[in-house]
Amino acid sequence: MKTTMLTLAVALAGLPLAAHALEFSGYLRSGVGSSVNSDSQSCFKLPGAQTKYRLGNECEHYAELDLRQGLLSLDDGSVLSVEAMASLYNAYDHSLKFTGDHGSARMPQIYAEWSKIPALNNGSLWAGRRYYKRNDIHISDFYYWNQSATGAGIEDVEFAGLKYSYAFSRKDSLWQEAYIKRHDFNVSGFTPNPGGALEFGLSYIAKPDSRDAHGGWAFTAQHKQEEFLGGQNTFAVQYGRGPGTGLGYTGDVGLDRDATSWRLVEHFHWQLTPRFGGQFQAVYQKDKRDNGASQDWISIGVRPTYAFTEQFKLVTEVGHDQVEAAGGTRKLSKATIAPTWSPSGPAFWARPEIRLYYTYALWNQAAQDAAGPGDALSDSGAFGNARHGANFGAQVEYWW
Repeated sequence: MKTTMLTLAVALAGLPLAAHALEFSGYLRSGVGSSVNSDSQSCFKLPGAQTKYRLGNECEHYAELDLRQGLLSLDDGSVLSVEAMASLYNAYDHSLKFTGDHGSARMPQIYAEWSKIPALNNGSLWAGRRYYKRNDIHISDFYYWNQSATGAGIEDVEFAGLKYSYAFSRKDSLWQEAYIKRHDFNVSGFTPNPGGALEFGLSYIAKPDSRDAHGGWAFTAQHKQEEFLGGQNTFAVQYGRGPGTGLGYTGDVGLDRDATSWRLVEHFHWQLTPRFGGQFQAVYQKDKRDNGASQDWISIGVRPTYAFTEQFKLVTEVGHDQVEAAGGTRKLSKATIAPTWSPSGPAFWARPEIRLYYTYALWNQAAQDAAGPGDALSDSGAFGNARHGANFGAQVEYWW
């Protein structure tokens, strides 16, 4: 890695960079919290659910620092650029180290891009590790359709009013250990109604060279509606087989074609007035595995915000997760109230925000039985045999 970075630095030094501004962006959340029955904060997430509702329910410091540099503008108007990002993670109530069991320092993005190529009708070529076509729900941090990859691709080639993209990858995240070939095809630009945009995606996971491994595929259709209650509405349908049950990620290659997953996603954010905004989500996912096991996950939540002044607003969040699986139906409900100072204005998306919060959660016996040792929901966690608990603390969140 040191040799690669040194080579890159030398290469950059020899290019005409003066005409291109260095772009710096990032994200930060940090704070301090405690549980009512403990000196440390314990966060609430239902076993079997893919996400949790975030407000007053995050137990870590996290930052992303991103640099993008244009290297060269060609006579045809195309631009050669490089981008790199560092991410830093540290769990609450542990030494502030980005290493070891309670911390990490990673490079989720480092890639080169040749963009605005006339021969590709303003499409792009890229190679490296990058965040690629990520679709998420903010209040639960749920990246339900995420094609981030270590690979290469051709992106947003315009033809007949549509945009086409293809990406080949060997890894889709920093945590995937095995190299697995995945092909992602996307087509966007359909306009089925005024203000509406429709996009389709197909992921194909090739069978690895292993007797016990399998290939698979996943399909996603997504519709976005602009000017919806002053914001945007998104509805997505996803289906996958075998390792395609990752539904955008590379799933378990040990699953054969009898394993299936399908998901419905509905979420929207609104800004009805300059001071009243929020976000709503509803997710349903059904998983069947080749051994006959099945699981249904339902998640419904909302985060409304109301600003009393230009800089002070009250943020609340209510969420419910339910998982039907072997051992019974697990349930978790969570509510948070957070008086918030936002110097950038009263809107839902305005950041930075500095919050004080109080979070209360309750869960059932099936959820407690399914929770792992030390988990907030388990009988060995911060709340013992009780099936309810509360957190309080302060947090800052900022992106730029």
